[in-house]
Amino acid sequence: MIGERFRRYFGVWPLAIASAPGRVNLIGEHTDYNDGFVLPMAIDRRVTVAAAPRVDDQIVAFSEEFNEQKKLPVRGATSAPSRAWDAYVTGLCRTLEASGIRVPGMSLLISGQGVPTGAGLSSSAALLMALARALSSAMRIGWEPLKMARLAQRAENDFVGVHSGIMDPVASAAGRSGNAMLLDCRSLEVTYVSVPSDVTIVVMDTGMRRALSETEYNDRRATCDAAIRQIRLIAPDVRALRDVSPSLLESAVPLLPATMYLRAKHVVEENARPKALALALAAGDFDAAGRLMNASHASLRERYEVSSIHLDIICDVARDHFACHGARMTGAGFGGCAIALVRTKDVDQFIRQVQPQYEARTYQRATFFAVKGDDGARLEAS
Repeated sequence: MIGERFRRYFGVWPLAIASAPGRVNLIGEHTDYNDGFVLPMAIDRRVTVAAAPRVDDQIVAFSEEFNEQKKLPVRGATSAPSRAWDAYVTGLCRTLEASGIRVPGMSLLISGQGVPTGAGLSSSAALLMALARALSSAMRIGWEPLKMARLAQRAENDFVGVHSGIMDPVASAAGRSGNAMLLDCRSLEVTYVSVPSDVTIVVMDTGMRRALSETEYNDRRATCDAAIRQIRLIAPDVRALRDVSPSLLESAVPLLPATMYLRAKHVVEENARPKALALALAAGDFDAAGRLMNASHASLRERYEVSSIHLDIICDVARDHFACHGARMTGAGFGGCAIALVRTKDVDQFIRQVQPQYEARTYQRATFFAVKGDDGARLEAS
């Protein structure tokens, strides 16, 4: 148990233990930072943080996943020197301080082996929200999931330097067991969407890792911002690509370079898919749900250009299986994981047959596992 491991490492029992889930995004990719709609699902793989106050006003954190200890500054640091796990810890503590929440010295033990790093399952949001939940309890301040999700996003944007949207921290903070969440990334309104027991989400980890700070993720966001500046020349009230209709986008074609137009076209069309997928799941129309997932992947591959050969192959072999309704990359792209919507009674057969087919075509070892909707950040027993 993590409480006992904490005691062996720090010599005291933790005052608080909390965990938070990773997530898969069923659909709505690269729409969150465009104020759009997404359909993520918190998953039953979690990061756990144990915490206890210290008397020396230091943050001393030990990561079991990386087997390393760091002594971290809470005050004074203004940006992360690296994108390592400890940058997220420092960034959240600094952001809490900037919001008026004073963070005392704290010993932290982080167990993140349940959510693989760099796989597109939002290990960073899981770490941030587990840490926020543990610190809130240890410091005896009220737990406000959406407020803490906003602070976690700010830590990742302003301190770590990854310009991520709000989807991941909200999914990790406010997930609900057995459900996905239809999230309006502008208002933060959440509608929970039950995932029928007839189908299961299978995560297909390509085995290829990526780090957002080393990809073109930030460039994609900058391109969307530039597209909005151009579109405002003919539609001044537009705030984000969420506000752009297909017809308005076509009217703006003369203002947009070809690549910028393709990026915007993906976002505009993708923004309609989360609501459509939620309706298809509610109606039990899994073939329609699969078609939406397939269309999303094609757009991410051809217009947004954030897929990869490994993601394309793993989705192709998944779709060829009789039990698969549809498949798509999940997360920012450039590597990591894809997901498949699979008939529940055939999940084991799907994994047994599809995983080796992918490995034979790519000579890359993969990991497949089924996931269920899980609760958001919560306190755990020691």
